[in-house]
Amino acid sequence: MPLSDQTILTQARHCLAIEREALDATAAVLDGEFVKVVRACEAAVAGGHKLIFSGVGKSAHIAEKLTGTFNSTGVPSCFLDPTQALHGDLGLCAAGDLAILLSNSGASEEMLKLLPLFEKFGLQTVALTGSADSELARGADYRLLYRAPREACPLALAPTASTTAALALGDALAMVLLESRGLTREDFAKYHPAGTLGMTLLLRVKDIMRSGAGCPVLKEKNTSVQEAIFAMTSAKAGAVALVDAKGALTGIFTDGDFRRSALSGGADFLKKPVRGFMTRGGKTVAADALAVEALKLFQQYKISDLFALDKKGRPAGYIDVQDLPKLKIL
Repeated sequence: MPLSDQTILTQARHCLAIEREALDATAAVLDGEFVKVVRACEAAVAGGHKLIFSGVGKSAHIAEKLTGTFNSTGVPSCFLDPTQALHGDLGLCAAGDLAILLSNSGASEEMLKLLPLFEKFGLQTVALTGSADSELARGADYRLLYRAPREACPLALAPTASTTAALALGDALAMVLLESRGLTREDFAKYHPAGTLGMTLLLRVKDIMRSGAGCPVLKEKNTSVQEAIFAMTSAKAGAVALVDAKGALTGIFTDGDFRRSALSGGADFLKKPVRGFMTRGGKTVAADALAVEALKLFQQYKISDLFALDKKGRPAGYIDVQDLPKLKIL
C-alpha cells in the first residue's frame, strides 16, 4: 500500500532521529581509549608506516571510505579485503603498520582470522566495533567503540544507524589526527589538485586579480576626488589605490568614500584632495597568498574591493567581490 506524503516525511524524520541518537550515544562513550588510538596513529605515521583498513559487507564500504579520507589528509592508508588477504594480499602489510578492523558485531569470522596474522607481521590492531565484549574487541590492541541502540531499518535488519556511527567515529579520528599533525590548507591542496576543490585550494591571488589597466593606482599627493573617480570609472573598478612617492600603498578610495565625500565635502568636493576622504590603509592581501585568503577577507569584513600587494607593499592587482562567483571560488 503506497504511503501518504505525510507518512513519507514522518518516517524519514524518524530515521534521521534514530541515526542522530546513535551519534549522540557514540559521543557520550568516547574516552581515553580514543586518545590511545590517536597516539597510535601518530606514531605509525611518524615512523613512515601506513594505516590498513579492513571489513566485510557494509563495514567494507565504510572502511574504503575511511581509507580515502585518511589518504586525502596525507596519512598513507589502504583497504585490505579480508578474503584476498588470506590469498596473498597480506604482502602489503609491514611491521609498524596499524590495522583498523571494522565489524559491528565484533564476531566477523574474516576479521577474527586476521588478528593473529597481523600480530605475526608486527602490526598493531584497532577494533572499530559496536560491541565492547566481542572477541574482536578483546583481541585487538586498541578499541574504537560506537553505540547504536537501534537500527533505523523498520525491520531492524539493514545496517543503518550502526554504519552511520562507525563512519562518524572514523571521521572523528581522521579530523583529530589532521589537527594534531598541523595540516595546513596548502598541505591539503597537494592531495586535491583536480576539480573545483583543487582549483579553490591551489589558486593564488595573482591568478585571479585584475592587473595593469584593471588595477587603478594614483599618487595620493595632488590627486583630487574627481581624478580618483575618473580612474575608478576607466578601470571599471569600485576603488582606486593611493600610493606614496615610492609606490607603496597609503590607502584606498572606494565608491562608498565617494558617496560620503559628496555628502560632507561641499559643492566643490570634486576638486578637493582625495586624501581628505580616502580610507587610510584599507584591507589588503599579498599577491602570492592563496585565493581563499582573499575570500576570507571579503567574508570577514564584508568588503567589496581588495587590493593585492607585492613584497614591497605596492599595489599589484585588484579584486572586486563580484569577480569571485565567475572564478568559482565562492
